Amino acid sequence: MRTLISTAFVSLDGVVEGPGGEPGYRNSGWTFKDIDFVPEAYEIKGREQEESAAILLGRTSYEAFSPVWPDMEDFAGYKVMPKYVVSTTLKEDDLVSNWGETTILRSLDEVAKLKDTEGGPIIVHGSATLNRGLSDAGLIDRYHLLVFPLLLGAGKRLFPDTDKDVQKLKLVESETYANGIQKNVFDVVR
Repeated sequence: MRTLISTAFVSLDGVVEGPGGEPGYRNSGWTFKDIDFVPEAYEIKGREQEESAAILLGRTSYEAFSPVWPDMEDFAGYKVMPKYVVSTTLKEDDLVSNWGETTILRSLDEVAKLKDTEGGPIIVHGSATLNRGLSDAGLIDRYHLLVFPLLLGAGKRLFPDTDKDVQKLKLVESETYANGIQKNVFDVVR
């Protein structure tokens, strides 16, 4: 069974919306506007490319990343990886042609089947709605969180507000950086 890793930039109050400047959110770009850049805080991002074997995205994140990431040197490792997009509306004609193999999955059941295949870890970038569904379905195995020392109030959250049983997590790696960002890596305890 493959490991499914959710990776996110998240505010202290759980918001993941618009971290890089995506339009439409009042606090868009919050990861770089008020936080000093400390390169070592982002080491995990390079490691994710080295350790992952595939990328899983929701439609909205795919539509945001696919025009930009294929040509970015910082994300060159992802270009050659298989990509999976979970969407009920995306069509094959909507996929970009310069980002390698991309498969559309139509349901979380298809994600569960993907996890049951052979291969290395699958990393989920962005994709707030998808992350909440994956969490509720018990499909996430690990979280890579860069927690920013900000309270953003409103915005899309990483974690669902579904009333469910306690989900235990085990902290397996953590570090705090000079700019106040905290790296927290949690394994989901089953």
